[in-house]
Amino acid sequence: MEKYIQLPLTKETAASLKAGDYVYLTGTIYTARDAAHKRMQEALDAGEPLPVSLHENVIYYMGPSPAREGQVIGSAGPTTASRMDKYTPALLDLGLAGMIGKGKRSRAVKEAVIRNGAVYFAAVGGAGALLSQSIRSAEVIAYEDLGTEAIRKLTVEHFPVIVCMDSEGTDLYETAPDRYKVEQET
Repeated sequence: MEKYIQLPLTKETAASLKAGDYVYLTGTIYTARDAAHKRMQEALDAGEPLPVSLHENVIYYMGPSPAREGQVIGSAGPTTASRMDKYTPALLDLGLAGMIGKGKRSRAVKEAVIRNGAVYFAAVGGAGALLSQSIRSAEVIAYEDLGTEAIRKLTVEHFPVIVCMDSEGTDLYETAPDRYKVEQET
C-alpha cells in the first residue's frame, strides 16, 4: 500500500503503517551515522542534552556526498543500519519515532521498536542520487567537525521509503524470503 505522510511521525501514524508499505515522507528528518550516534551516546552518558529533540522525529542513517554546484545536497543514499544498533534502543526510549537505513536490525532494536511503537524504514541502497532529488534543504545543526557524519536537518518532499519493521515488530527481512519462496513454488 502507498501512503503519504506529513512529519513529525506520531504514534498513531506509526501504528497505521505495516511492513511492506511504500511510504512517501514530507517534512523534517535528521541525518546521523556512526560518529554522530557515538557523540549522542556520550552526551547522554554525561547527562547532557542531545542537539536535537527526538520526540516524533526520524533519523536517516546517511552521510551525503558533497553537493554539486546549484544542488542542495550530493548523493544521499542510506548506510547500513546495524552499525547504529548499539545506540538505537536508548534513542527510541527517548522518543525517536522512526529510522531510515538499509539492512537487518538486532533483536534489541526490534524489542525497542515494539516497546515504543516506532518504525524502521528502508531506503534503496545505490539510489542516493535519486533519493537526493526529494531533499529540498539541508543544514548542519550539530557536530560540524564530523564532516559528512555531522547531524543535518533535512527538509524532504515525498521521500520514498519502505516500512521494513512496523510498530508490531513485523520485519520484512524475516517475512519476505518465505513469501518469495512460496511465490516461486506456485
